[in-house]
Amino acid sequence: MSRSVRIHRYGGPDVLSPEDVEVGAPAAGEVRLRQTAIGLNFVDTYQRSGLYPQSLPFIGGNEAVGVVEAVGEGVTGFRVGDRAGYVTGGGAYAQERLVAAERLFALPDSIEDKVAASMMLKAVTAYFLLFKTWRVKKGDTILWHAAAGGVGLIACSWAKALGAHVIGTAGSSEKVAAAYAAGCDAVINYRQDDFVLRVKELTDGRGVDVVYDSVGKDTFEASLDCLKPRGLMASFGNASGPVAVPDLGILARKGSLFLTRPTMSGYFTTSEEIRAAAAEVFKAFDEGAFQADLRQEWTLDDIALAHKALEARETIGGSVILP
Repeated sequence: MSRSVRIHRYGGPDVLSPEDVEVGAPAAGEVRLRQTAIGLNFVDTYQRSGLYPQSLPFIGGNEAVGVVEAVGEGVTGFRVGDRAGYVTGGGAYAQERLVAAERLFALPDSIEDKVAASMMLKAVTAYFLLFKTWRVKKGDTILWHAAAGGVGLIACSWAKALGAHVIGTAGSSEKVAAAYAAGCDAVINYRQDDFVLRVKELTDGRGVDVVYDSVGKDTFEASLDCLKPRGLMASFGNASGPVAVPDLGILARKGSLFLTRPTMSGYFTTSEEIRAAAAEVFKAFDEGAFQADLRQEWTLDDIALAHKALEARETIGGSVILP
């Protein structure tokens, strides 16, 4: 039997139900993975609440790493004993599970299981935002909200390594310090300062090239005011609630701005694409472009506490669930 966390109805953390589940033999194209570490991500809470609807019931979670225990017919590239991970498709909150081999990527020896699980989905997200949504280059100025979050710490450090001028926002003195440590040139405590005014001061009134915003409703319109003319707003999360844009004319009035709502599924549609992204992440990690800042650990039976901490914005950096 495998300990797993099922969700039978949408709601708060109380709907997370640890249960014992039977895991059978892998079918053709599948492997059975004994998971050693599971990542915790904000998207997990969106799926649990029903903001991102799933087919009920379902097992929560979206990324994990582990060891291949068995392989089904036709599987190539993975053998029993191989270390592997994934960042898409759901079903991660489990000790053991069956997973399509095409979703997996191999883990290099240079990265520990807990480290990989705490950062891979976040780092792949940072990768497509920095290299595909807006290709950050030397001399760009960017604003990154929630700079001390799991994605934020990785992305700010990586953007700095690319030569960008990085402005971050955070909600406490501890988070401000973490964002500075990750390489931000300036960090704004949005609970104390008006971040629009501070961005204008920091850019001599010009504004930034691109805003990366995972906060959503609370920061959306003010973030548009931080952009220079023809700048890009990348809204990629809903921590404070989903964004509604009833009047596209706001983009014209604020400087012929661009707006996008990027998602991982929109950028990675094949196994080759996700494995190529994972390879870029591992390369950047090995070269020191960013570090994994793992600070929180829970167990599967503590998963409700993990979700509560995440939604209360009490976490910094990466978090991991240990099966």
